[in-house]
Amino acid sequence: MGLTENKTKRKLANNELALGFGVTHLRTSATAMIAAAADHDWLFIDMEHGAFSVQEATQLCIAALPTGITPIVRICAGALDEGTRCLDNGALGVVVPHVDTAARAKEIADAFRYPPLGHRSWGGPPAAFGYRAPGNAEAQAALNETILVVAMIESPQAVANAKEIAAVEGIDALLIGTSDLSAEMGISGQIDHPRVAEAYASVGAACRDHGKALGMGGIYDKDVASRFIKGGARFILSGSDHTYVLTGAKARAETLRAAV
Repeated sequence: MGLTENKTKRKLANNELALGFGVTHLRTSATAMIAAAADHDWLFIDMEHGAFSVQEATQLCIAALPTGITPIVRICAGALDEGTRCLDNGALGVVVPHVDTAARAKEIADAFRYPPLGHRSWGGPPAAFGYRAPGNAEAQAALNETILVVAMIESPQAVANAKEIAAVEGIDALLIGTSDLSAEMGISGQIDHPRVAEAYASVGAACRDHGKALGMGGIYDKDVASRFIKGGARFILSGSDHTYVLTGAKARAETLRAAV
């Protein structure tokens, strides 16, 4: 068995839209199949705000690998060790929140890339190879190319440092966490505020200059989302399991109650 393709990374390299299915509550092995049926590209397994153990997160990752849906985990800011364990056990990408400086971005790239690009430890044949990897050097080089490493931009400091963060080798995308960014700006939830638009323009320019993908999270208004996608955002967190369930359930309840 060869290395599982990271289809999301391929789409981003081709400047195509890659839609993420947020996972906070689901634990079933069918999660990736549901995401695929709903025309998404990647799972956003949220270990920062969801109550996932590493075991639960990696079981979702392993189940996703044969489906073509890219399993990506968001870890807590100080849990780089959980990121490497997830990568060993099925994840094809890691999102790290609250990356404010280039120095922090370099720490992240160093943790998640094998030598000579970083110092990630080799734990034997990983799940992405079906546990049957080639020689160490060949496998590590392939994994360095395959995994997606994403830095979240969630503060004015991070926006100001976006050019330096985007320039870090080993970082593939900058994902704007719009909810936290707007809160840090003192305009919490005002996703259509001009300062938010300025942040997207600034971070987007940094991404273009350094060949990195621009990500968008926390934007669920159709018009605002469309504006930022037209501005270059391609790594898109579309929504999450609880909002999808609530939206669908509420719409169905309203339909049936209106039939009385």
